Amino acid sequence: MTLHLRGVFLPDETERDAWVVDGALTFERPAGDADTIATGGWVIPGLVDAHCHIGLAPTGHVPQVEAMVEQALLDRDSGALLLRDAGSPVDNRSIQQRDDLPRLIRAGRHIARPKRYIRELGVEVEPDQLVAEVERQVAAGDGWIKIAADWIDRSVGDLTPTFPDDALAAAIGRAHELGARVAAHVFGEDALPGLIAAGIDSIEHGTGLTDDLIAAAKQAGSAVVPTLINIDNFPQIALGGAAKFPVYAAHMRSLFASSRERIRSAWEAGVPVYTGTDSGGSLPHGLVRSEVLALIGAGIPQAEVIAQASWRARTWLGLPGLDEGAPADLVVYDTDPRTDLSALMSPRRIVLRGAVVA
Repeated sequence: MTLHLRGVFLPDETERDAWVVDGALTFERPAGDADTIATGGWVIPGLVDAHCHIGLAPTGHVPQVEAMVEQALLDRDSGALLLRDAGSPVDNRSIQQRDDLPRLIRAGRHIARPKRYIRELGVEVEPDQLVAEVERQVAAGDGWIKIAADWIDRSVGDLTPTFPDDALAAAIGRAHELGARVAAHVFGEDALPGLIAAGIDSIEHGTGLTDDLIAAAKQAGSAVVPTLINIDNFPQIALGGAAKFPVYAAHMRSLFASSRERIRSAWEAGVPVYTGTDSGGSLPHGLVRSEVLALIGAGIPQAEVIAQASWRARTWLGLPGLDEGAPADLVVYDTDPRTDLSALMSPRRIVLRGAVVA
C-alpha cells in the first residue's frame, strides 16, 4: 500500500506532499492510489535515543526477547525510531530483526577494568588486554564500542580513570583503524584529557567537562551525550556512598550541581550535544522526550535540541533524514515541535520503515 502525507518537512521547512512506496520516501507522485495518513502538521525524522541499553532494566539483565521487545516498543511509541545501544550484557540482535521496532545500532558489551564497574555488566580486562578486547567488541557491534573510562576507586575513595592514557590511546586508535567509533562512560574530570587526546568520538555523561576540556573536545571533534535525566540520580548515588566514601559523595554532588552549566557551555562552544537517556539501568525505556525537556531546561534553545534529537543525530550516526529515497522513519506533529513542546508529547502519526505504527 502506498501512503501519502502532506506537511511542513523539517529541517528545510518546506510544505510538500510525500509518498511512501516500499518503505522509502519519495516526493514524486507514484502511479496508482495512495492512503493519506496525514495532511497539515509538521514532519520530522524520528527521534534518536543515542544512549540506551536494550536488555537492561532497573531490576537487572533481561535476556528474554519479550522483555527487550517491550523496551523497544516504549522507545518507539515515544517517537524514538533510532537507538544507539551503549553497551548491553545480553544479545539484543533479535530487535534488529523486527520491522515494527526502532532501528538499533549496537556497541557490543561495555569494556571495563576488573572491580571498577557495575558487576557482571561489562567485559573486564586489564590495560594490556584492552586492545584485544576492543577488537572483539568491534566485531560484535555495529560500528561502535563502549569503554567505561572512570569509576569509583575504593582504594582512593573517589572517581579515578580506569585505564591509563597510553592504553586508551592504543585502544581508541585500534578501533578507528577497524572503522569503529568509541563512546566512553566518564563522570569525572581526570579521565577526560587522555580520552580527548586519543580522539574519543562520544563522551557519555561528561559532567567533568571544564572550559579547557570543552575547547579540546571541540578541536578533537568529540560529541557529548549527557544523559541529564540519569545525572539527576547523582545525589542519590552520593547519599548511598557518603558513609564509606565521603570524598566521592561530595564529588558526585558537585558534578551534579554544575552539570547543566557544563553541558550548556559545551553546546555554546560548538560541541555537538545529542539526546540520550541511559534507559535500561536505573531508568525505564521510553524517556527520550524527558531528556529533550532536560536539555532545554539546561539552557540549550528548544529548536537546537529538537534538531540534535532528530536529523542531526541521525546524520551523526550515519542515517539519512527525510530525503528522496530515504527510509520512511518519521513522526508527524500537529504543530512545530521546535516551538510547541506539547506537540512533542502527542504525535499524530509515527511511521517506521514505511508503516504506520502509532
